[in-house]
Amino acid sequence: MPNERAPDTDDMVVVKTSRSPEELAGRLGVWLAEITGDPSATVTDASSPDANGMSSESVFFTASFNDESGSFVARLAPADDDVPIFADYDLDKQARVIALVANRSDVPVPTVRWNEPDPSHLDVPFFVMEKVDGRVPPDILPYPMDGWVRDLTATERRALQDKSVAVLAGIHSIDISDGSAAFLQADATLGATPLERHFAQEKAFYEWMVDSAGRRFPTIERAHAWIETNWPDEQPSAISWGDARIGNIMYAHDSTDPVSVLDWEMATVAPPGLDVAWMCFLHRFFEFVLHKYGVDTLPEMLRPEDVRETYGALTGVDVGDLRFELVYTAARHASIMARVHARSVHFGTEEWTDDPDDAFRFKELLLEMLAD
Repeated sequence: MPNERAPDTDDMVVVKTSRSPEELAGRLGVWLAEITGDPSATVTDASSPDANGMSSESVFFTASFNDESGSFVARLAPADDDVPIFADYDLDKQARVIALVANRSDVPVPTVRWNEPDPSHLDVPFFVMEKVDGRVPPDILPYPMDGWVRDLTATERRALQDKSVAVLAGIHSIDISDGSAAFLQADATLGATPLERHFAQEKAFYEWMVDSAGRRFPTIERAHAWIETNWPDEQPSAISWGDARIGNIMYAHDSTDPVSVLDWEMATVAPPGLDVAWMCFLHRFFEFVLHKYGVDTLPEMLRPEDVRETYGALTGVDVGDLRFELVYTAARHASIMARVHARSVHFGTEEWTDDPDDAFRFKELLLEMLAD
């Protein structure tokens, strides 16, 4: 089959919200005046990121209040009418896990300045972080195709990889034996172990997504059956970042040092291999999709065998060959991407095809993983 035309930015823009930054800025200004007690507080220069982020909504803005000024980021739950990626958005949980990681590790995370659970201000709960200066590997256009990661030397990219794996090691090393992460635990009635409860939640998410889409996804269901058949011996669990990928890490402008770890909405308690596999597979996903367009990418990055070795050297934990975790991750990502596709259909930028599995773009890769 001939290669398709290489994608450009217009091909890959994902519409996430019907709300404009300008509208949100006005309402944030009213809220800020109230929360700071400064009637002259202002919010200006509001914008939304367009190169990263598929689920929650973020607004960048400049604020002045009480003789203080600075740059901030508001993290909002999506509006129900905008076909949110997840059924529930616990913004308070996100703010709490960021604070926990900040207090108990050296992993760099943003400073949460305000946590606002009252939805009356912006129609949804939100929290506000101090903006960190740095650069993030873009999703649009994907970093293996274009951008600053692509422009690094091979040595610099390996340094970025190793430092990113060190972020996982730092998160997983946090001692939660005192119950400090109990708010991240899934309901014990869902299963006897953290992984069993994690998979129960994953299957529930899939059924919720299917119900909304009005169609089932045969390859995802085949992957779920494989997971149940190939259930592993479970490793001790730790705080799991959840969306553990380099596209959710901000790096210094002049180096490959991580300066902030972002997007904690999928955080939970789970075996560490899930985060390790997620970091590897999300790179593989970009590689697979871009190869369809004939794009030369970065296949030497984030190979499971290399990441596993680095993680083991940092933690003393052997996460195994990661085959189970990679299939598990691929099935989860397929469900999420199918939901992203449903949102794009809602906004009129995509359509359903005769094959529902087209929605997640890597059916062939998932089938190969199941048969390998």
